[in-house]
Amino acid sequence: MQVLRTPDSRFENLPGWPFAARYADITDVATGQALRMAYVDEGPRDGATVLLLHGEPSWSYLYRHMIPALVASGHRAVAPDLIGFGRSDKPADRNDYTYERHVAWLSQWFTDVDLHDVTLFCQDWGGLLGLRLVAAFPERFAGVVVANTGLPIGTAFSEGFGQWLAFSQSTPDLPVGLIVNGGTARELSADEVAAYDAPFPDASYKGGACQFPTLVPITAEHGSVEENKAAWVVLTQFDKPFVTAFSDADPITGGGDAVFQKLVPGAKDQPHVTLSGAHFLQEDCPADIVAVIEGVVARARG
Repeated sequence: MQVLRTPDSRFENLPGWPFAARYADITDVATGQALRMAYVDEGPRDGATVLLLHGEPSWSYLYRHMIPALVASGHRAVAPDLIGFGRSDKPADRNDYTYERHVAWLSQWFTDVDLHDVTLFCQDWGGLLGLRLVAAFPERFAGVVVANTGLPIGTAFSEGFGQWLAFSQSTPDLPVGLIVNGGTARELSADEVAAYDAPFPDASYKGGACQFPTLVPITAEHGSVEENKAAWVVLTQFDKPFVTAFSDADPITGGGDAVFQKLVPGAKDQPHVTLSGAHFLQEDCPADIVAVIEGVVARARG
């Protein structure tokens, strides 16, 4: 497996990004190869841990407005870069990316860093992977906030996702920064767009970004359908605080919050919200998201 590593110079002087990178080495089970995974870890170690998981094709820069607010409230904010994104290592061959490999990589990092009493916030692929963590390690989670995400089992997909899938597979060099900007209600600055492009010096670094859309299990023939069904069995027994915070202007995941509210016991009688924003609502309403997270932490600890 050929692995690329984005030069550190690409991450210098990014707007709103003063956070030091931490690294953990994980091992790909199939090949025995070491991969370096980057993450931000800010705030007091005795504070409630908030795990912030990004999706496609973003990285932990997506949480730059939320991390300081969470830390100011006394929380520990942890935001990893998925393999293939951000400062983390990037296998060059897109066929090296599978759903189950991503679950294994993230699970190994999660247990190696040894996080407990975790409140998860997840969006986009952060949910497809983060909810698998919850299902695998429910005892390590105190609560969950899901936003603009899902855990598909091969039964359906939205028109918006179909359009995104077609675009992503017909564009030889994904314009990552512009894609993120197109998925926000507010207009990102040129420097912010460049920051989303920073992990990818050229198209050879974008194997993960290109492959991710094809891995979403939207048909019965996709991989990981059975694994996601098994995860749902656990989630339908998860009775800790579980809150939906979807946005009001996301063409890809609209209506997905109702599924969680219906099926997850912990979602019963929770103050679910609909936030004003587009797909990447972390860019549109970070303060509102922080308020939702803090509510879940308070109820979990109360």
